[in-house]
Amino acid sequence: MDAQELADIYAFAVQLGKDAGDLLTKAAWDRVDGDPSRGASSHAQFVEKDSSVDIVTKTDHGVYLLIADPNRDWSMLMEMTISRRGLCPRFHRRQVPQPQVCPHAHRPLRDITDPSPSFIGEETYSAGSSREYLVDASPTWIVDPLDGTVNFTHLFPMFCVSIAFTLNGEPLVGVINAPFLNQFFSSCRGRGAWFNETHRLPLVRNPIPPLPDDAPSGCIFSCEWGKDRREGGEGNLMRKVDSFVTMAAERQARGGRGGMVHGMRSLGRYAPSPIYSRFDARAHLTKLSATLDLAYTAMGSFDIWWEGGCWEWDVAAGIAILEEAGGFVTTANPPADPTSHEIPKAHLGGRLYLAIRPAGPSSKETGLQAQHRVPREEGKQVRQQHCTPYTEIDGEG
Repeated sequence: MDAQELADIYAFAVQLGKDAGDLLTKAAWDRVDGDPSRGASSHAQFVEKDSSVDIVTKTDHGVYLLIADPNRDWSMLMEMTISRRGLCPRFHRRQVPQPQVCPHAHRPLRDITDPSPSFIGEETYSAGSSREYLVDASPTWIVDPLDGTVNFTHLFPMFCVSIAFTLNGEPLVGVINAPFLNQFFSSCRGRGAWFNETHRLPLVRNPIPPLPDDAPSGCIFSCEWGKDRREGGEGNLMRKVDSFVTMAAERQARGGRGGMVHGMRSLGRYAPSPIYSRFDARAHLTKLSATLDLAYTAMGSFDIWWEGGCWEWDVAAGIAILEEAGGFVTTANPPADPTSHEIPKAHLGGRLYLAIRPAGPSSKETGLQAQHRVPREEGKQVRQQHCTPYTEIDGEG
């Protein structure tokens, strides 16, 4: 793919992200104004995917709140729009009059002579379905048209549109639009990462601050509770709780493992599930995903982000933006020997992620050396997360 092709794809993704954000904003205000044709009830209808903390609404499945036709899936609308506009244009030798959309999963759409882009999104997955990793070397759009369904339903502003384009399994283009926050993040490989198309990321650039010498101490550490709430040894809940306490504790606490981070952030990115009454002790929390966490790490607002159990649509756009901004993403679990083992770059489908913000050099090390130092130190504070690999998944989501 040449530079002009990639530039065309980037321009298309940016405009698509803006259009999608406009749809979300209009749908939200239609609910405020009480427009029944847009699903203006106080709470959208909820559908359980895998557990009561992992729910979706009709906004995700049919997007009743987003488009006039309640029987049309917005993911398919985006897919058809991309195909009709011929992106990637040079992957087609012959125009397909009407794109063939798989009703069960966003499998690759195929031209008669050449492969057209694949499409992958959260709305292609439902509880009880087997999962396999679909991102390969072919051009692929990875889309989440509404990331933060419960927040959107409650008009809590932490929701966004996430669009990524990958080639050879690498995210080359990323677009994240949080329309209620008026925050728009975008990147294109080799062209930089941008905030609202006017400010290059990270925002503080003259110079880009180095990471603290004793990081993660002195850092803003971002993490989420996740949807795995099993209390026993099989789940991640207590592993995360223990890790959070250790990261926040003073240095001499926890057997000398205290992280003494500057602060911990979850952004309030959870909302009570209306599956249960707000007064019911069983009420749970629901997760937005990694998308905005990665965007804020690229911005430099977060120093470190740590998470497990994500899917490719949760991270593809954010990884594209973060890496283009100069950040680094590795696996969430520390290496067996932090002193000598190589710190690998995270695989897009690895499901376990540790992201470090862009870092400038110090008198002691380069920015990349500091980014590799952080997971070695952070590994002393956090516990290993358990996450089922793709090849073993059957109904997990």
